[in-house]
Amino acid sequence: MAGHSQFKNIMHKKGKQDAIRSKLFSKLAREITVAAKMGLPDPNMNARLRAAVLAARAENMPKDNIERAIKKASGADAENYDEVRYEGYAPGGVAVIIEALTDNRNRTAGEVRSYFTKAGGALAETGAVSFMFDRVGLIEFPRKAASEDAIMEAAIEAGAEDVSSGEETHEIITSLEGLRDVAKALEAKFGEPKKAALVWRPQNSVAVDDEAGEKILKLIGALEDNDDVQNVYANFEVSDALVAKLSG
Repeated sequence: MAGHSQFKNIMHKKGKQDAIRSKLFSKLAREITVAAKMGLPDPNMNARLRAAVLAARAENMPKDNIERAIKKASGADAENYDEVRYEGYAPGGVAVIIEALTDNRNRTAGEVRSYFTKAGGALAETGAVSFMFDRVGLIEFPRKAASEDAIMEAAIEAGAEDVSSGEETHEIITSLEGLRDVAKALEAKFGEPKKAALVWRPQNSVAVDDEAGEKILKLIGALEDNDDVQNVYANFEVSDALVAKLSG
């Protein structure tokens, strides 16, 4: 299991979801507002907004909050956020990509740099590690949406590049350009996906020891706790023993 998925599972098992729900809702709302501002305020006509709304629904964000975030984009008081990507190295030479939406680049860059320094890593130039990742479409369905075979067959027919089924979800990988069409075809068969978004997918994973793994997971935790950080991607794997320890 890739390190970042492991981190998500640890956070979920520790029951931290409720504690971070309000912070999560504000991040989701920010992405919805930015997406609506950049295109049409209709999710059916704006792929990025559609992805943001799906992400909000997957986290049970109330419908009123979603609609308010969309309306906010056309208001005179709508904040302006810059999209920024940071890249760096975590302990063990692990590559990390951070996507942020910020109203103050200097503040966010300073905070992100301090997290890396504290973890024993280093913030690098943009482009320093992104070549180790592919920019792809990711579609997720709950495990109960369909059987493995049904998802596999429909995804291949729709033009997907890869399919994997885990305990809780089916994950379908598409090309950058193919995300919208594949998502549309699968939604017609299996209903609304949990997620349909562009992500950074590591080309290879680096296995790290438990000491480095713990530092990396703490770094990702600090990054994801930052109000401006929207997404964090990393190319590492940690041991099952460490996952069990941190989930306890």
